[in-house]
Amino acid sequence: MFENKEAKKLFSVLGVVVGLVAEARIARRLGVVEIGGGVPAGAAAAAERLVARGAGALLSFGLAGGLDPALAPGALVVPAEVVAGDGRFATDAALSAWLGGVNAPALLAGEAALADPAAKRAAFLASGAAAVDLESGAVARVAARHGLPFAVLRAVCDPGGRTLPPAALAALDSRGAIGAWRVLASVLAHPGQVPALLALAGDAARARRALVARVAAIPLRDETA
Repeated sequence: MFENKEAKKLFSVLGVVVGLVAEARIARRLGVVEIGGGVPAGAAAAAERLVARGAGALLSFGLAGGLDPALAPGALVVPAEVVAGDGRFATDAALSAWLGGVNAPALLAGEAALADPAAKRAAFLASGAAAVDLESGAVARVAARHGLPFAVLRAVCDPGGRTLPPAALAALDSRGAIGAWRVLASVLAHPGQVPALLALAGDAARARRALVARVAAIPLRDETA
């Protein structure tokens, strides 16, 4: 799948930035994994740790919010570029091909979660990005700063037409784990969100299954030599 020997060499030192502990378990087959906690600052710190550990390429991996209304939960996104507030960052062609091939023009680097369909629709129209996450922009900036190639593999969790329940926005802690007490507190304060929260859990499960299947299909270094 790699275009040349240099791309094969990059894979041998691939650093993977994820937001969640559950994503780390899926991604560890691909390279050295660091957890960023699902926020831009955490992702940047995780990417810098990977560079310090000798990573020669970076991958942003995990769940994303759908912006393109055609994308259903579980749809995989390998973008040609990441659109951030300070510019556009092209992903590496060889790494993207290894991940299954580019299938979206762009992914949007968000600074905060887009919780409702109106915000997602506006972001889609303004950026043309298929999906949004809070980590890929930080990973792209670190890669650019160190002159490293990078790529993105994300699975849509909440589609463009879905409103995120309040518990989903409060659940994640800085270590990338779901804080059960935070979810419980939010549900007790807003019990009407339970159906939406259950629907989101189902969508997240579909997204994780899609990532597991794609990772299992990616050839490892000894399979591409």
